[in-house]
Amino acid sequence: MTKPLMFSVVVVATALAMPHTFKSPYYIHLMTLALIWIVLAQGQNLTQGFVGYVSIAQAGFMGIGAYISTLLTMNFGISVWATLVMAPLLTGVMAVVAGYPSLRVKGHYFSIVTLAYNMVIFIVLMTFRALTGGEAGIPDVPRPSELTLFGHVFNFEGRSNLNYYALALLAAVVATIFCALVLHSRAGRVMLAIRQNEDLAEAMGVITSRYKLFAFVMSSILAGLAGTLYAHYIGFLNPEPFGVDQSLNIILAVILGGSGTLTGPIVGAISVTFLPELLRFADSFRLITYGLILVVATIFLPKGLVPLVASLWRWLRTSQSISSDNKHTSKA
Repeated sequence: MTKPLMFSVVVVATALAMPHTFKSPYYIHLMTLALIWIVLAQGQNLTQGFVGYVSIAQAGFMGIGAYISTLLTMNFGISVWATLVMAPLLTGVMAVVAGYPSLRVKGHYFSIVTLAYNMVIFIVLMTFRALTGGEAGIPDVPRPSELTLFGHVFNFEGRSNLNYYALALLAAVVATIFCALVLHSRAGRVMLAIRQNEDLAEAMGVITSRYKLFAFVMSSILAGLAGTLYAHYIGFLNPEPFGVDQSLNIILAVILGGSGTLTGPIVGAISVTFLPELLRFADSFRLITYGLILVVATIFLPKGLVPLVASLWRWLRTSQSISSDNKHTSKA
């Protein structure tokens, strides 16, 4: 069993055990949000970590998915289960339209273009009140209907619902497996080559814009899925969670965990979900403290927490091996 697979098994087992360990509805609520954030961060990692292009539009596409699903459900009577598939795919279609021209630019210019996209999406959501409710939002967003599997009825009502937690966990696992499959495919290897040296990849005949568009669209589809899960979990929808500040938080989650790794977005998503809550003791200085922690982590841990832990583990293993060899030598 490979190390990433072992880690994934441990994470899933821990996630399954968490609701039974921390039975407080508040912690179940936070863990559900963290799982939704994992879907979001894994999508961000496709462009930021694999291709090396930082998109500042992930929260905007999350908002598109959330509103598409909500409007399809509430205005057209379409099942939430159907919109869990439809909304991400429609978000992906919009990403194709937005991404095709923007991915002609390189480097920081791409980030500026995606920043503009997020601002436009936010303004549209705030302005078209007849459709989106504007700042007042859309109340009473429905939960998924009851689901019967193997003779067992799963109900998704209630704020801290274990069945919804399981649904979010399934989405996080699927998103992580998908990113792992991409990383170990030919497309993944090309994306990593683009991150290392895009000009060299182009010189070797790679149509880099095609792979960048693929990463951007897949990233947006995962954002749309996260938005759909979020909307039907919270039950109230307004544009506030889909602004530029949220996109920056998603970028920080990937950096904090470890950009370009499969486990980094998991660690980063959990960190940015729980850190603000753990810092409540700081009262009015909570957000300042949270910001300082992120700044310090970004400066002193540029590769993220996961690569740091991996390096420390390798160092310990090497030290133990050297120590063991020295003991055998001295005995001889």
